Amino acid sequence: MRLAVASDHGGFILKGEIIRFLQNNNIECKDFGTYSEESVDYPDFALAVAEAVAAGEFQLGIVCCGTGIGVSISANKVPGVRAALCHDTFSARMAREHNDANVLTLGQRVVGAGLALDIVKSFLEGGFDSGGRHSRRIAKMGGIEKKYCRK
Repeated sequence: MRLAVASDHGGFILKGEIIRFLQNNNIECKDFGTYSEESVDYPDFALAVAEAVAAGEFQLGIVCCGTGIGVSISANKVPGVRAALCHDTFSARMAREHNDANVLTLGQRVVGAGLALDIVKSFLEGGFDSGGRHSRRIAKMGGIEKKYCRK
């Protein structure tokens, strides 16, 4: 599994914890920045991860900011991305199983590092429960995307 990881300045420390966790568990990841706590614009980093995931270069992405909200909204603007802001392990697992989420967003000011790593673990262990109602709903999300996204 290959993961794309990024943050803005507000999620920089948490991103570092996540990257160490991934490396310690032999999970390949690429850091798309930022590389310091100097103020930056979160949409730039959410976009980098979202585009890499949507292009199929990475199976999943993780993006952190102060709350996780801004990067979630930004990532979800990219067609093919289903970014889920999660504050607990149950939501992370359900985001993968029911919604086929391919980007996890987290807020450094909202969840501590310990919980965040548990959330990441749940997200990575989850897999899409394809077929039936979940696939039908994902297809409907894709239909909405096609209706409003012009390329």
